[in-house]
Amino acid sequence: MMKRDLTDRGMLAVILALAWPTMLEQLMQTAVQYIDTAMVGTLGTQATAAVGATATVNWLISSTVSAVGVGFLSYIAKACGAGDGGRARRAVSQAALTVAAVGLFFTVLTAAVSGRVPVWMQVEPDIREMTSRYFLILYLPMLPRTASIIFGTVLRAAGDTRTPMKIGGMMNVINVILNFFLIYPTREIALFSGHFTVWGAGLGVVGAAVASAVSFTVGGVWITWVVWNHPQVSPRGQTFRLDGQIMRPCLRVAFPNMLQRFGTSLGYVAFAAMINSLGETATAAHTIANTVESAFYIPGYGMQTAAATLAGNACGAGDRRRMKTLASMFIPLEVVLMMGSGAVLFLAAPALMRLFSASEEVIAQGMTVLRMVAVSEPFYGFSIIIEGFMMGVGRTRRPFVYNIVGMWLVRIVGTFLCTQWLGMGLVSAWACMIAHNLLLFALYSVCYVRGTWNPFCS
Repeated sequence: MMKRDLTDRGMLAVILALAWPTMLEQLMQTAVQYIDTAMVGTLGTQATAAVGATATVNWLISSTVSAVGVGFLSYIAKACGAGDGGRARRAVSQAALTVAAVGLFFTVLTAAVSGRVPVWMQVEPDIREMTSRYFLILYLPMLPRTASIIFGTVLRAAGDTRTPMKIGGMMNVINVILNFFLIYPTREIALFSGHFTVWGAGLGVVGAAVASAVSFTVGGVWITWVVWNHPQVSPRGQTFRLDGQIMRPCLRVAFPNMLQRFGTSLGYVAFAAMINSLGETATAAHTIANTVESAFYIPGYGMQTAAATLAGNACGAGDRRRMKTLASMFIPLEVVLMMGSGAVLFLAAPALMRLFSASEEVIAQGMTVLRMVAVSEPFYGFSIIIEGFMMGVGRTRRPFVYNIVGMWLVRIVGTFLCTQWLGMGLVSAWACMIAHNLLLFALYSVCYVRGTWNPFCS
């Protein structure tokens, strides 16, 4: 991949070839989130609140696992950029050991705390049992979920973004089909001119959790098989013993990113808990708005994956010119994409909220906060790209500081003052979130101008 010509046209082709499968994968994941939310939403506001109440805990766990993958992303991308396939494969064997350790740890942890999570999240008492069952079932297959995340990162670091996309697509299909049969009871449906009886388990929220758990298991097993047989990064024949020469540099990159993601995700948990304390309507509006908003970050995070991989390749190859070319192409492309997605979100906010709720109060609150955040998307897109460059080259300490300061000193303190002291509602909480994003833009702008993101400038 990196042996292609380095003209602007050739580099643009490489960027798009890496980015579009990741964007499509995330689009499919978001579409399934939309479908899940809509299906559960038909069961009522309580069901929506029960599912959404632990969404930030999901981010906390998933992002912590993803942070571990960032260490391997940087190491493997650099090894591939330097043309050292043996070093890349040794790193993948260490990734496999990490999958086993991290996956088993989170399986035990989540099972142990499943009964307490709804209490910590200030979920209303009448839906705590439902929330706890959903959470427990969702996290029983943590080992295959961990494999999906870390091995997906391994493949992307080697320039293979299509395989994770295909596996993610199949997981989504399985999830939707099982939702259809497990959530609802046996019922009659009208199709064309006929009526048909469709079997259903009638499990409600528990059915949604089972469907997700099965899809995670299938995806984890499949991607493990793919990595084992991959022509470029297969760990077959490598020693599966802890290798400090590989793990130390991976952990030096992963640990600050892990602290960053853990700290910001813990902030999301605190943020959501304060919103949950505002009542079912605010919780439902926040849950739906978060689901809607996630689709419009797809261009940003798809490009971030490509930026991290290509920056790591350029760093491994010692190519100063390529690093500068990447920045000059990624940043304007990202900003334009996020401006477009923000404009669509602003205009489509009312219609999107109505897809998931019939409550006018929920729709009104969700529409307002979505239009607010739509304006900040281009600024956040810039931050995402610079952070992607820094992950790819292994500079994760500064993003850790930026994100922790923004999350806890701006978003959390601001939301606490607005909602708990001043008695303000959901809109004030999202205003604090936007202030957090704008602070990140300012900090990453300074980082970019000074060149501290680029290993060849310091």
